[in-house]
Amino acid sequence: MDLTAIKNPAFLKEMSNEELSELAASIRTFLIEKLSVTGGHLGANLGVVELSLALHKAFNSPQDKFIWDVGHQAYIHKILTGRTADFETLRQYKGMCGFPKRIESEHDVWETGHSSTSLSAAMGMASARDMMDENYEVVPIIGDGALTGGMALEALNNIGDEKKNITVILNDNEMSIANNVGALHHVLGRMRSAGKYKRAKDEMETLLKKIPAVGGKLATAAERMKDSMKYFMVPGMFFEELGFTYFGPVDGHNFQDLEEAINYAKKTKGPKIIHVVTQKGKGYQPAESDKTDNWHGVGPYKIESGEKIKSSATAPAWSKVISEAVLEKARTDKRIAVITPAMILGSKLENFKKEMPDRLFDVGIAEQHATTMAAGMATQGVKPFLAIYSTFLQRAYDQLLHDIARQNLNVFVGIDRAGFVGADGETHQGVYDISFLRAMPNFTIMMPKDENEAQHMVHTALAHEDGPIALRYPRGNALGVPVDDKTYALPIGSWEVLKEGTDAVILTFGTTIPLAMDASESLAADDISVRVVNARFIKPMDEAMLHEIFASDLPILTIEEAALKGGFGSGVMEFAEENGYNTSSVKRMGIPDYFVEHGSVPEQMEEVGLTKENTIDRLRKILRMNEEQRA
Repeated sequence: MDLTAIKNPAFLKEMSNEELSELAASIRTFLIEKLSVTGGHLGANLGVVELSLALHKAFNSPQDKFIWDVGHQAYIHKILTGRTADFETLRQYKGMCGFPKRIESEHDVWETGHSSTSLSAAMGMASARDMMDENYEVVPIIGDGALTGGMALEALNNIGDEKKNITVILNDNEMSIANNVGALHHVLGRMRSAGKYKRAKDEMETLLKKIPAVGGKLATAAERMKDSMKYFMVPGMFFEELGFTYFGPVDGHNFQDLEEAINYAKKTKGPKIIHVVTQKGKGYQPAESDKTDNWHGVGPYKIESGEKIKSSATAPAWSKVISEAVLEKARTDKRIAVITPAMILGSKLENFKKEMPDRLFDVGIAEQHATTMAAGMATQGVKPFLAIYSTFLQRAYDQLLHDIARQNLNVFVGIDRAGFVGADGETHQGVYDISFLRAMPNFTIMMPKDENEAQHMVHTALAHEDGPIALRYPRGNALGVPVDDKTYALPIGSWEVLKEGTDAVILTFGTTIPLAMDASESLAADDISVRVVNARFIKPMDEAMLHEIFASDLPILTIEEAALKGGFGSGVMEFAEENGYNTSSVKRMGIPDYFVEHGSVPEQMEEVGLTKENTIDRLRKILRMNEEQRA
């Protein structure tokens, strides 16, 4: 079948299971071929091909609402809703988003990128439906990993209590990004081996009623026995106790079983959950056999062998630099522990887990819990390193403020993927952490210029005994600079001058230092002398240096790969205002007040003007304005 001819999923209604199987095979071949070029979320999508087809056959999108949790498994949904041709541009600048996107299609009714939101959104849509006296189905599709998130559990409780007519699809592949952890995961494991409880329960009732004369009485008398069957057949019937009718477990790659379970659920009123067991990476051997995150989000690869087409970078990943520095310190300090919300692999903590498994705590997709757990550990003298992506740190804002900052606890927060993240786009950009952390009393925030400074910052953070401290580091690879044999603590709040200058000053840090240095060198050719300062401590700032700079009446340009609102540049402006300096001498470059979509990091930097050329242009304008004011 020509997949590009698909305009909407209505054609599925007339297809037989054999025809659906053929279509599933075509879709798998298409995804394997296309993603070998563009990269993307391969494993998760290969696992939900049959499920996606079955759902679109049984329901009527967009009238019925599909809500894809996390959203990285919605590629088949996009194919079935007329976007096959757009896969040439998947996750590329101005191309098709790798997650559901409302402006892309009317079939995308909810935008996701973070896990565990689907059930709350479903409750909202179902409540709106009932308020407006409308009639449509609400179908959230959530993975077993996402079900460990606090929001998902809160929503389950609310949906079950309110008896909302919602059909939850639990896609159970025993993995999220990597192997799942936690008690709920083990409950699902017992369910997977327990058989089809709902069907057996109903078949017993039918059988009893067929017995002449006494059948009805036996059926009534058997109610208690029938209700107790769930405890025998499905140990710990978690969902039924919450008010859901449970169907499953269902083979997620068998169209007949899927159709039967979905039709059963459609006839049942109130909240119900279909427990579908799938295999991540189904149909592609390298992905099927993967028990890590290697085939979750992938770059280009060779189809025949599954070999990844690696970049030419020789320097270690930033995540690796930080995790290895923490491990080195942990070897001599038994107080150091690591907490991660399901990101052992993403944050390169495999070696720490292997060497010190009793001091690494993977809490699953539960950022709020991870953050407060770190606070609890800190009260008892432990030095917790909370390794967490910037975009996921947002989900623990209250815990950072209320539980860590307010109590001034010695928690070391490693903010991974700080700054632009490329193809994952707006749902994952790590550009807001400075703005929300700066507002929190007691927090120290720093970012290194290279891996040598990074290892000293790890030393600084673990030696710090005066409250929480955060270390930001970007996605991708470090610079490949030589590193010192011994590490030491940097004076908190200290900056360093990287290049002297007498006409203007650039204050910057981290990933934007190279463009500042390049701009300064280019301007030097025109006899314009620009000082470049590594403002490595974003909070507290180097007030002594700031007083010296403002007293010299030099124009200042701040540059940051972060949101301008409430960012580092705002902090410099605040310092000027609080100390009676002229704030008009400060200009800022950073990320404007809108969500930057997916693309390569250089394209994202170009879009917001974080380039050498724009830096030179801004400095020339600042200097001209300064001369005009003096004249």
